[in-house]
Amino acid sequence: MPKEFKVLITDYAWSSIEPEREEISKIGGEIIIAESGSESELLKIAPMVDAILTCWKPVQGNVINTAEKCQIISRYGIGVDNINVETATEQGIIVTNVPTYCVDEVSDHTIALMLSCIRKVSRYNRSVRSGKWDSTIGEKMYRLRGKTLGVIGYGNIAKSVIHKAKAFGLEVIIYSPSTAKGVIENDGLVMVPFETLLSESDIITIHAPLTHDTHHMFKIQEFIQMKNTAYLINTARGGIVDSGALEKALKTGEIAGAGIDVLEAEPPYIDEPLLYMSNVVITPHAAFISEESIHELQVSAAKCVVQVLSGQLPDTVINPIVLEQSNLRANIT
Repeated sequence: MPKEFKVLITDYAWSSIEPEREEISKIGGEIIIAESGSESELLKIAPMVDAILTCWKPVQGNVINTAEKCQIISRYGIGVDNINVETATEQGIIVTNVPTYCVDEVSDHTIALMLSCIRKVSRYNRSVRSGKWDSTIGEKMYRLRGKTLGVIGYGNIAKSVIHKAKAFGLEVIIYSPSTAKGVIENDGLVMVPFETLLSESDIITIHAPLTHDTHHMFKIQEFIQMKNTAYLINTARGGIVDSGALEKALKTGEIAGAGIDVLEAEPPYIDEPLLYMSNVVITPHAAFISEESIHELQVSAAKCVVQVLSGQLPDTVINPIVLEQSNLRANIT
């Protein structure tokens, strides 16, 4: 007996998709796993499927336009910059994400990168392992308590970082143009202009989505405005920071260092200069990882698919305007 629904998984970063299978089986669905997730492959599969689950592979206009039966594109994660949401909306397709995903993990990782930079943990480790026993290498170290943490964005992860940072005695200022000033003030925090955040922060941590407005938000002029003792932490998206500008700022001493989990090109090219700079701590887009977070992500993303294909409103909708359109493909009751 043929399955009622077909669900395409473009890619995933874990060892098993049993949590997805268990969820999709509730509606008698069949999972199709892409081999490469390339656009050419997705173009062949998309016309057959009722839903798409995607992690990092691009699901762009050409693929969406050929997915004539598709009711939902569900993102494994928070950001949806790999999905052409505008085209999906035009086609009457619901786009969902998992906004509560990996909040603890990414905020923990942000703090870890911050401490590694400030306390020179990675640099000391490399130095000792190379046979040197010298506590004076690198930049001068300063006490963390009383320093100013500039936070870009005010979503769930940013709020978690702020909560944890306050335990270290950091003063917090925020730049988040998408958040009403009153909301931040009601939370007992301070909203400042971007220029103020750049000039007053001892550490800046990025927790914003990658959009047209945030692409290369940090260029050389922004680094020039920062303190030369300041550190930049990025666990959001690589494209928010101009890699060439960051390299130059680190070399010329415009800023003291950086802790980054994301790069513009992933994996990086072998000649990426940031890989070889002693005042940079780099991790391989790993901030989201924990056994608990991955399982929750798999279940939550698949649950959105099940909800839509069952005629229910999903837990999250990125493009709510689609729900009012006459061409909405899902039969939401």
